[in-house]
Amino acid sequence: MADSKPLFSLDGDPLAAEALLRDVFGIVVDEVIRKGTSASEKVCEWKEPEELKQLLDLELRSQGEASEQILARCREVIHYSVKTCHPHFFNQLFSGLDPHALAGRIVTESLNTSQYTYEIAPVFVLMEEEVLKKLRALVGWSSGDGVFCPGGSISNMYAVNLARYQRYPDCKQRGLRALPPLALFTSKECHYSIKKGAAFLGLGTNSVRVVKTDERGKMVPEDLERQISLAEAEGAVPFLVSATSGTTVLGAFDPLNAIADVCQRLGLWLHVDAAWGGSVLLSQTHRHLLDGIQRADSVAWNPHKLLTAGLQCSALLLRDTSNLLRRCHGSQASYLFQQDKFYDVALDTGDKVVQCGRRVDCLKLWLMWKAQGGQGLERRVDQAFALAWYLVEELKKREGFELVMEPAGEAGEPGLQ
Repeated sequence: MADSKPLFSLDGDPLAAEALLRDVFGIVVDEVIRKGTSASEKVCEWKEPEELKQLLDLELRSQGEASEQILARCREVIHYSVKTCHPHFFNQLFSGLDPHALAGRIVTESLNTSQYTYEIAPVFVLMEEEVLKKLRALVGWSSGDGVFCPGGSISNMYAVNLARYQRYPDCKQRGLRALPPLALFTSKECHYSIKKGAAFLGLGTNSVRVVKTDERGKMVPEDLERQISLAEAEGAVPFLVSATSGTTVLGAFDPLNAIADVCQRLGLWLHVDAAWGGSVLLSQTHRHLLDGIQRADSVAWNPHKLLTAGLQCSALLLRDTSNLLRRCHGSQASYLFQQDKFYDVALDTGDKVVQCGRRVDCLKLWLMWKAQGGQGLERRVDQAFALAWYLVEELKKREGFELVMEPAGEAGEPGLQ
């Protein structure tokens, strides 16, 4: 392939560009969607790193390649990639393929816009607002704020930054000099992004106080109070508690009402990392696992996990109505966020985030929701619980397998109560 005749840019040949894209879409439908979701096909054609490098011919050269070779490259990339839409893919908390969400992702990529102002992304600014409103309503809030973030880790980090800013607004200008030693609290089963966020924000990983969990991986509220008292005795100022709804390893849901009682009494920001478990709010049968989430100040929720909206789809939801996101993260760049535009400049949401360019992550969820309806998504969540219970029962029948943790509660809720 390296010695092939070069192909000049397709920029001036729309018919050739259209033909190329039709061929690529055909390959995607055949190799990713049809074969990639077939149980008779492999999840992955595994190769060791050095062998894979040779098979893919990754070197970038000065001369271009013909369309036929580009199509062959696409087939190779798909062939040696992990098919996360495969029915036997269980490696991460995201999997499966929803065709409507995929259609939304294709449209999003094709339009290639940035979601920072209404003038450049009018449809998606309004759409994001409506989707976030729906998610907040499921949490139990009639008002509030929010934004789609590049992953749940960033959502968690934003929550920490917002809680810090709310208590010490001078830190935006003066930095760490404006702060006393701070302490935040989370369980030992929390996602590692909490410590990463503390390090990134300059708080340091030592500011994260780890709270004990019970035998099912849920935070122990009594130990939370003990850890808060210890931090205060050491001269630190507690400011945030991060609870988890659906821990990564054990699938535990922290007791949110008991934790909220502590936060309310001591004046601490309550963040709920519901990146995985947030979608359980759609289920009337199982949403009690998140009882008390409406008392949180912020919630991280990833529909790309349990709802299979596709990577990435990560929402940060806030109960705040004081424009805290914009006050904390905004810089009022005059070339982009002019205040004399011909529409309501509150629709220019780019100053709510640390990013400048921000991809559109709402369309895939919106389109999937339009197609499935809330009832269809509820059935999807309930089916996931039913399949989990079925797996537990099957494992009990088979020699050579031992449950790490016995399921608790009613059928369909293994290890979650």
